[in-house]
Amino acid sequence: MFSYRYMLMSMNGNRDGTDSLSDSEVLQQFMVTPTKMTMEMHMFGAMYAPSDNLTFMAMVPYVVKEMDHITRSGVRFTTNSEGFGDIQTSALYKIFDNNKQRIHLNLGASFPTGSINERDDTPAGNNQILPYPMQIGSGTFDLLPGITYLGQSKQNSWGAQAMGTLRLGENSNGYRLGNQFQLTGWVARNWTEWLGTSLRLTGRTWGNIDGEDECLNPNMIPTADPDRRGGTQLDIGFGVNLYAPKGDLKGSRLAVEFELPLYRSLDGPQLETDWQLTLGLQAAF
Repeated sequence: MFSYRYMLMSMNGNRDGTDSLSDSEVLQQFMVTPTKMTMEMHMFGAMYAPSDNLTFMAMVPYVVKEMDHITRSGVRFTTNSEGFGDIQTSALYKIFDNNKQRIHLNLGASFPTGSINERDDTPAGNNQILPYPMQIGSGTFDLLPGITYLGQSKQNSWGAQAMGTLRLGENSNGYRLGNQFQLTGWVARNWTEWLGTSLRLTGRTWGNIDGEDECLNPNMIPTADPDRRGGTQLDIGFGVNLYAPKGDLKGSRLAVEFELPLYRSLDGPQLETDWQLTLGLQAAF
């Protein structure tokens, strides 16, 4: 199977713990505050199953980021970064298959192909190193362990997945992003042979950065503070799936999902995620 996914995420305003903060409140602590950010990601994927029990996957992302800021003196400016992110490979191995219920073990790795040296012009000068959220990659090799459960009936399916991102070592700029853990549960229903809908809950928790980039000043802007990057979030996602059951496009699928946050607690001040839209195309052979 080959796939393409487009993801658009919008972040607007800052949060500390579960409380939203105004720009003026953040500027009482810092000379500069981010006000909003958008991130686009183009994900190119491939899957190959040499047997019924084993599937190999690979994914190459291309990331585009834009962040707006305001200084304590009222100056507004925008920074941008883009490029290929960290390439991921993984394997799924089926350990249980009975009565239309399956369990897979996931084992993957992420390779540090994304840049951690993105720069742009700011009021502090030209070609300045950008803070952690504007970098494209992690700079480290990461392990991606997990386990997935899937159940199916004639028209319905349901499942759950637990995944982790475990950072290995320290990158060349002297820091390591926080580990991340994610738990997802979903239900889906096929209304016709070509139309399905889904409902998904996703909980994530991620840690602060260990170490620091010495080129960044954590007292200037919260995005440069490694101790203000962790958080916990619960999202709900609504999806629509269109299938091609026959014809020249048989085996293809178009999926759309829109996610909204139900709960956010951040080690802030930190930009909060407001919504995320994902579009996906898959072609199976």
